[in-house]
Amino acid sequence: MTALSITLAVDDYTQRLAPVADNLALSALIALLPLIVVFLFLGVVRAQAWVAALAGLGTALLVAVAAYSMPVTLAVLSATQGGVFGAFPIMWIVLTALWLYQLTVTSGRFEDLRATFDVVSEDPRIQAVLIAFCFGGLLEALAGFGAPVAITATMLIALGVAPLRAACTVLLANTAPVAFGAIAIPITTAATLTGIPVGDIGATVGRQAPLLALFVPLLLLLVVDGVRGLREVWPAALVTGFSFAGAQFITSNYLSVELTDIVASLVGLGATVLFVRVWTPQGAHEAHERLAAGCVEERAAATAAGRTTGGTGSPAKAGTSPQGPLTGGRIMMALFPYLLIITVFSISKLVPAVKEFLAGTDRKIGWPGLDTHILAASGKVSTSTIYTFQWLSNPGTLLLLSGVVVAVVYRVAPRRALADFVETVVKLKFAILTVSGVLALAYVMNLSGQTITIGTWIAGTGAFFALLSPVLGWIGTAVTGSDTSANALFAKLQATAGAKAGIDPTLLVSANTTGGVVGKMISPQNLTIAASAAGLDGQESAILRRVMPWSLGLLVILCLLVFLQSTPILEWMLP
Repeated sequence: MTALSITLAVDDYTQRLAPVADNLALSALIALLPLIVVFLFLGVVRAQAWVAALAGLGTALLVAVAAYSMPVTLAVLSATQGGVFGAFPIMWIVLTALWLYQLTVTSGRFEDLRATFDVVSEDPRIQAVLIAFCFGGLLEALAGFGAPVAITATMLIALGVAPLRAACTVLLANTAPVAFGAIAIPITTAATLTGIPVGDIGATVGRQAPLLALFVPLLLLLVVDGVRGLREVWPAALVTGFSFAGAQFITSNYLSVELTDIVASLVGLGATVLFVRVWTPQGAHEAHERLAAGCVEERAAATAAGRTTGGTGSPAKAGTSPQGPLTGGRIMMALFPYLLIITVFSISKLVPAVKEFLAGTDRKIGWPGLDTHILAASGKVSTSTIYTFQWLSNPGTLLLLSGVVVAVVYRVAPRRALADFVETVVKLKFAILTVSGVLALAYVMNLSGQTITIGTWIAGTGAFFALLSPVLGWIGTAVTGSDTSANALFAKLQATAGAKAGIDPTLLVSANTTGGVVGKMISPQNLTIAASAAGLDGQESAILRRVMPWSLGLLVILCLLVFLQSTPILEWMLP
């Protein structure tokens, strides 16, 4: 689609790798200031996420203008493009996902869904793993962009998991599937930018990400129910992890990179359901009581601090569940919205004619005053200034259409459905501001050259770069909230650095992808989505403090893995 463009009289800007005293290290440290400000505001000052986002944005603008000599007009226009992208498509997806969920609550069908999971297993910890990891992985495979976190967080709360634990659980679960998310878009993006075949990158990622998948379900038990939950339910979690990881490895290496997460999620779900038919965990009843006590403790702590909890996960205007025994028909009706989502996204992503039709409706718009005026250090015009308006192909629009169908099938009155939509918008007002602020920050950092300065500095460590390679993906995803965007930023840099250092470029590009998956849980964008879905508005800093150790711990493991894969010690693991 030819890009539309509106021309304004502004000066061109050429990015510089080392604008501060021609010193790359000093320039990189200055470029890190916006990120440092964001995480200081969240983790130390404990400010609300929208305040942290705006503080980081202000710092990014200051660095762009004062340190990088970017014209003020271009810096501000970069922020506006990022802000709009944060609102649409990112928050549009979250808004429609939460609205669809609210329809199930209004109709009373969500109570049947809760009962349906009880049929699979009466143990809430197994239910939490299946929802957050397997079902969340399936949503990540088909939609991505925050939808899995938004939907599964509300489901966990409805099952009795305390909001803060639910938010942390879904963020931790949304790791291993991310590399192959949205029909493997992160990998196809990296392949397009580097010229490395999709299959080669996918196969290598398929020998890294599954190692996370092996252990993430076990970690989820720790988050949901502590050491006791891990001790009592570890066999089921191990079955989930091994089956998901095995399917992820086989599919990515020998079947289809694009279908990897779909196959892995379904295999993991099916294997666990079959396993609990022959194995019963201990302490299911006591687990229910502990989770209920956890909810009470969180509410008491929130009340003492002058906050409210519950939010989207336990709305005041819930419907009444159909009376009588849980029949097959009621189970199908309870599962209908999620089966519909899977069907709609599968058709839109996997049927070539439909995929091409939807892509053909996209409109590419050269951002007014910005397009063609940003030049990379190489002198090439940046293509990041073109905004793609996905009015129909966007997952949020597909969720909206699915929601309309759900409202009709569930017989929710149009006025009530519209009221639910408006109420969801109101609930998300600060989340929309936060995500728009974070994406505005990311665009200023990217277009001014701050991000590439950081990446080039880290890439200058020679053979030692293999150890730090995943850190670039981690930083990129932490900034943008997207593994795809992290690859768009750093994939080419990883490949070039690898060639110069004598390290397999495919390994480093894959490491960028895999490193990004553990950075997603600390992205302010995803923290806000989780907080909004769990009814924890303004408590992003509390969530960050809980998930940061997991993110850093998994990152260290990945760094060691990639480094060893670059040496004879684990070189045999690579395809």
